[in-house]
Amino acid sequence: MSTKEVVIADIAKKYKNPIAELVQVACRFESTVNLVEGDHCINAKSIMGIMAFRPAQGKKVMITADGTDEEIALSAMEHYLLCTE
Repeated sequence: MSTKEVVIADIAKKYKNPIAELVQVACRFESTVNLVEGDHCINAKSIMGIMAFRPAQGKKVMITADGTDEEIALSAMEHYLLCTE
């Protein structure tokens, strides 16, 4: 399992549909991808989960990825959330 803590950038300004696009990034990979904040762990491949999670600028989250392509998945999620993609 790989993990990375990030502070979310202004994804609402950078992307046209940030929630759907975030789910699309996670769905590109076989690995399980989650976003964790405190006691909340959300499946990043679930649009309903991400909508409830409400990723917003300044929110500190832990990205976790577990599987055969976890390092690539973790990197892609990090780049998306930091708006460096």
